[in-house]
Amino acid sequence: MRTLALLSGLAVLASAPAQAACPIELAVYGDRDGAATIDFRPTLESAAVTNSFKMVLDNSTVLDGVVMWSAEIGRPNGMLMYQCPEGDVTGEELDACTVWQGVIYSADAEGNIGLLPKERTQSPAPETLIFPDLGHSLRMSAAYGPDGFSKVPWDVFELQGCQE
Repeated sequence: MRTLALLSGLAVLASAPAQAACPIELAVYGDRDGAATIDFRPTLESAAVTNSFKMVLDNSTVLDGVVMWSAEIGRPNGMLMYQCPEGDVTGEELDACTVWQGVIYSADAEGNIGLLPKERTQSPAPETLIFPDLGHSLRMSAAYGPDGFSKVPWDVFELQGCQE
């Protein structure tokens, strides 16, 4: 009887369509409280930026995100910006509109910690992304409050899907 049940289960698995892994540049994530979503998008040709994404919070507040891998000690250094000026910006202007900055970590289903993969590396999107101290940084930012968002997201985001 157990053999029959095992064979039936294997037959169902074998007949299920294989799902391709989602590349990071099309991944969609959400935090545990539903306060924010992250949509990655393909990065335009750039020598420095390895990943691009947007974070959408309540009240239609959108934060623009970029990732630049450091050369010396390879780390995906992420930045979230709110209402940055267009075009060439000075370092002072960039600092003024940056609401979070830090290394973006990933975790797999077994809890192994890694780093956010670069686009076009053939690595599937990680199950979990960790933005250390995100909640605190956003709560202290100019984007928070009556003219921005009111719900502060958790620092951990789970893979929710893949854009087509």
